[in-house]
Amino acid sequence: MADTVEKQDIRGLDIDKAVKGFALINYVFKNMVNVSTTSADTVRWYQETAADLTATAPMTVANKAILALPVNLEESWTRNTSTIQEYMAEGTISEMDIKSSDIDVFSRTLLRLTRAVIKQVDTKIYNAISEDQSPVNIGTAAATGTGWDDVSGGNPILDIMAGQQNMAENGYDALGGAVWMNPKNHKDLMNYLITVKGSSIPQFSTEKVKSGVVMNLLGMRVVVNPNVVADSVWLGHPAQALTWKSHTGTTAHIIPNPGLNKKIRVLERGIDQLTDPLASYLITDTDT
Repeated sequence: MADTVEKQDIRGLDIDKAVKGFALINYVFKNMVNVSTTSADTVRWYQETAADLTATAPMTVANKAILALPVNLEESWTRNTSTIQEYMAEGTISEMDIKSSDIDVFSRTLLRLTRAVIKQVDTKIYNAISEDQSPVNIGTAAATGTGWDDVSGGNPILDIMAGQQNMAENGYDALGGAVWMNPKNHKDLMNYLITVKGSSIPQFSTEKVKSGVVMNLLGMRVVVNPNVVADSVWLGHPAQALTWKSHTGTTAHIIPNPGLNKKIRVLERGIDQLTDPLASYLITDTDT
């Protein structure tokens, strides 16, 4: 006999497929960083030292005498150990709703649960790549003047170009990278471009739905997302700067409670690794 729509095996397959579809569309930062998998609950990784290699006097790299031996320079890394973190949310749907309502009950529950998990993962990625907005290893500088929301005292373009300069000086080509900002700072940027500079609106991207990219500016993709912490704008190469070590991708489970309800549980397990801090730059104090 064929399964009915209420049967757990069909519902389970549909729900897990739907959750993975929601995740693919709604993730922004995770879709832009490097993602690799692990089966371990503790991960060892290495962070590259944020400094150029130099020789110690009297040794030198430049102006070597003919046939002189080269100076030995050694790159260094900091070894880190991180424990996989879990992100989880669940919702309950009554058996009556399951039998009398259409799939929208499940779809809306799935969407809200998935977004709850995704928001926390993307927030974790932003905080990691920006070093919790208190940079130690990544490049950083305060916004010019009094910030982006002061059209007479701020200069968003100069701030972004300063970040590009910092990356270039540390061996990373800023072109093709990304600028992450929250909706307020995007408004401030557009206001500056139009009101102060009299510029036409930059070319808008058709990739917004799946990537969060709204336009291209100074050779970089501008990504607008509310998970960017207020008073900060990040720019760099996310896939070079940070790796998301995925233990369990976004997954859904159904937990039946016969005669009463079914619970839908959405979870993800992983950890962030800021492996290349100099591919990351944070503009602070963007708001007055």
